[in-house]
Amino acid sequence: MEERHINFLHREEPDLPTPRETKKWRVFLIFAIIAFVLSVYWTIKVMFNQPNNDPMAYDPTTLEPKQPEGFFKKVTNYVFTDQYKLEGYNEDRINLLLLGIGGEGHDGPMLTDTIIIASIKPSTGQIALISIPRDLSVNIPDVGYTKVNHAAYYGQKASKDGPAYADEILSKTLDIDLPYYAQIDFQAFSEIIDYVGGVTVNVDRAFTDTQYPTQNEGFQTINFTKGQQNMDGATALKFTRSRHGNNGEGSDFARAKRQQKIIFALKAKIMSASTLANPIRINKIIESLTKHVYTNLQFADIMYLLKLSRQLSTDQIITAVFDDGPNGFLRAIMNADGVYLLEPKTGNYDEINNYIKNIFTVGDTRTGDTPAQTLPPTETKLISANIEIQNGTWTAGLAAQIRKNLEEKGVIINTVSNAEERPQTNGGIYNISGKDMTDQLQKLQTELNLPIKQDLPAGIKTATNTEILVLIGEDNKIE
Repeated sequence: MEERHINFLHREEPDLPTPRETKKWRVFLIFAIIAFVLSVYWTIKVMFNQPNNDPMAYDPTTLEPKQPEGFFKKVTNYVFTDQYKLEGYNEDRINLLLLGIGGEGHDGPMLTDTIIIASIKPSTGQIALISIPRDLSVNIPDVGYTKVNHAAYYGQKASKDGPAYADEILSKTLDIDLPYYAQIDFQAFSEIIDYVGGVTVNVDRAFTDTQYPTQNEGFQTINFTKGQQNMDGATALKFTRSRHGNNGEGSDFARAKRQQKIIFALKAKIMSASTLANPIRINKIIESLTKHVYTNLQFADIMYLLKLSRQLSTDQIITAVFDDGPNGFLRAIMNADGVYLLEPKTGNYDEINNYIKNIFTVGDTRTGDTPAQTLPPTETKLISANIEIQNGTWTAGLAAQIRKNLEEKGVIINTVSNAEERPQTNGGIYNISGKDMTDQLQKLQTELNLPIKQDLPAGIKTATNTEILVLIGEDNKIE
């Protein structure tokens, strides 16, 4: 029998990776870690850079998103958040299509009455308004060549988004990116003008229109005198819609120029009064006009446009109105069905599209003639804070009435409710933000004749974003 000697002191060495294999694994592990960190970073970054559509998240003075409180939130915001930009910003050209329709109660309620492309060049602060005649001939699929103001109608008829379809047709016809559109009817137009307290406009020449349409399919006579005029919503609507005026104001082209005047006056009015550009108030306007305004702009987009508007130069305005005059791009024709159309003189849109593409260098520049706008009488009453009103009494509707009184004076109220514990014997104004709000508290005290107090009564709770609480008690006399 063969004997085997076992050496217990000897161990076989395991197979170890070579230095080259070890290096490969280290490189792979490093790249895997980097890939993981980058994926987490970009995931968080995308989450942080979603447009903020909460009106409460914006500073009413700067129109910028409010900076977060706390060191960690500030660092996170700094690392992960980029400034939100509209489409076209990086190309230095932001385009917005503006559509005006009659709406309910008007002839052809879905036919587009006004078509304007607004273009902004962020790097220079230039703005251009390009008015598109509603009789412009465009090719609509399954319809053929017809008036551009029918595009939204045919889109809606085909169960599509009408304004978006008009945007698509114009974008293809004019070879221009139109990422944003806004459609507004006559009622909303008039209400917005009234909301800001009217606009002041320079009327270039006097004219009379004896065929201005009424809602009952009749006509009325309207008159405008030359010179500076203050217009309410109804007057501004007539000024922009009139198509049969005398003295050179009886065409769509003259009307397009008047429409541009109103747009610039409205922009000047909103930007001249901080109460009108308040994010919460703007959101309330949007909500109240939901049935009359249709747009793909989000609230964050609107706030960005308002902030950008403050930087725009309206002293030198670039405008374009395409017409069939001797030097115009268009000519008038009648199609086979006897429909009046405007088509390019050259037979294609290349010349027009090139003009639009280079509007900031070849467009007509005119000196802005928008008069200074009259500020709302409540402009000095603005109080920048998230305010909540609670009714601590059994008098129904008291908090809502106080809210109405304050908002008429330019004060924005965020929340109105009944106090959970009622009745409250004593009321007051409370700063629950932990920040210095002396000025805001004193303004509210002046308006309401209520005392400023420190500690909330037992059982009183507020909304999470409330900064100032107005508590109405049995002892208060609200003026």
